[in-house]
Amino acid sequence: MEKGLFITFEGIDGCGKSTQIGLLESYLKEKGKEVLLIREPGGTAVGEKIREILLEKKNDSMKPLTELLLFEAARAQITEEKIIPATEEGKVVICDRFFDSTTAYQGYAREMGTELTDLLNGIATAGRSPDITFVLDIDPEQAYARRVGRGGEEDRMEALGLMFQQKVREGYLKLASDNPRVRVIDASATPEEISEQIKGMIDNVI
Repeated sequence: MEKGLFITFEGIDGCGKSTQIGLLESYLKEKGKEVLLIREPGGTAVGEKIREILLEKKNDSMKPLTELLLFEAARAQITEEKIIPATEEGKVVICDRFFDSTTAYQGYAREMGTELTDLLNGIATAGRSPDITFVLDIDPEQAYARRVGRGGEEDRMEALGLMFQQKVREGYLKLASDNPRVRVIDASATPEEISEQIKGMIDNVI
C-alpha cells in the first residue's frame, strides 16, 4: 500500500490558509490522490464540541492552561480517530492547524514555554508529526484587514489583538528556523503565486 502523507497549514488568523488548502486539495485530486481535509481544533464530533468552547468569546475568562489542555484533548482525538487511520490507508491528510499552532500561540504568545507545549504535543499525537508544514507568513495588520473584509464576528482567539498576533507570528518564524519540516511562504503574494510555490514543494515530497 502507498504510504500516506500528512500536510499541515499554519499561520496567524487571516493569513489565507483556507484558500490554499482548497487549491492544494484540487491539485492533489487531479493527480489521483485520495485526500482527507480536517481542521484543528475540531475534525471529530468530540473535537467540534471542544472547538466551540475554545472559540466562543463569552469564554474570555478561560485560563491559559485550560486553553492549552483543551487544544491537546481535541488533538488527541483527531490524531487517533482520523489522522493515523487515514495515513495508514495511504490517503493524503491536509490539516488546517496542528501542534505547531500550540507552540506558536500557547508556547510563545501565551509565554507558557515550549518545553511544556512540546511535552503535551508529543503525548496528544503519540509522537506523530506532519510530513510537511506550510506557514503562511503575513503582517498582522494586513491579516486583520483581510478578516474585516470577509465580515463576521471575531472569535475568542482572533479578538486577542494585533500585539498578540505579532507574538504568534514571531513564534512561527522561530519554530520554522529550527525545523526543516516547516516551510515559510510569503502570504502577501497573490493566491495563485502562493499556490504555485506550495505545489512545487509538494511535488518534491510525493
